[in-house]
Amino acid sequence: MSQVVIDLNADLGEGFGRWRLTDDEQLLSVVTSANVACGFHAGDASTMRKVCELAAERGVRIGAQVSYRDLAGFGRRAMDVPADELSAEVAYQIGALEVFARAAGTRVAYVKPHGALYNRVVRDEEQARAVVDGVLLAGVDLPLLGLPGSRLLDVAGKAGLPTVTEAFADRAYTDEGTLVPRARAGAVITESDEVVTRSLDLARSGSVASVTGRRVDVGARSLCLHGDTPGAVALAREVRARLEADGVDVRAFV
Repeated sequence: MSQVVIDLNADLGEGFGRWRLTDDEQLLSVVTSANVACGFHAGDASTMRKVCELAAERGVRIGAQVSYRDLAGFGRRAMDVPADELSAEVAYQIGALEVFARAAGTRVAYVKPHGALYNRVVRDEEQARAVVDGVLLAGVDLPLLGLPGSRLLDVAGKAGLPTVTEAFADRAYTDEGTLVPRARAGAVITESDEVVTRSLDLARSGSVASVTGRRVDVGARSLCLHGDTPGAVALAREVRARLEADGVDVRAFV
């Protein structure tokens, strides 16, 4: 039986100016891939530079976490952005992060949408195509990280871009395999034992229980741990320790 391999990713660099949300330095000692905010939902030049430097020092892969231009709403508000405008903004965010990644001696290794954009491109083919066009506009053949079965991954694959599926140990799932909206009670799972158990289940079986108890197949190569939840660092450490103790090979997908 072949060894199970899983990547651990987290959203990092989600601060702005004097405001800080995530413990980037500590999380970068646990995760293998860092989704770095590129200034549209969070993040600024100094933050991006620092996260890239820390990630490069630790051998953590850097991903551009692209978003709608929604700093006030943390990228979680629904927006209608014209496709040509969205593709330009996606390319802009990738380019900004690439400058700091290169300065740190590494490169942007993948792209992951954030928040409302992430959920929108699960079903909206036009917005999914705009994100893919933005990656192509940036002049890079970067892998796209997203939800299994999403329009984003389908469009990306047809455009010749690599795709990587991910799952969320700390988010509730619908029976259709999509994420339960954050506005609903129980959408975010904060009980550490449950998150750890779900992480092991996702890594081993490739499936997770939905809110109704139905098994949902996700087959993810990467597991997301949110850095903005209470006790995020301790929880991330516990998840990684339990995965490795269970014989799971924790390493980046790129």
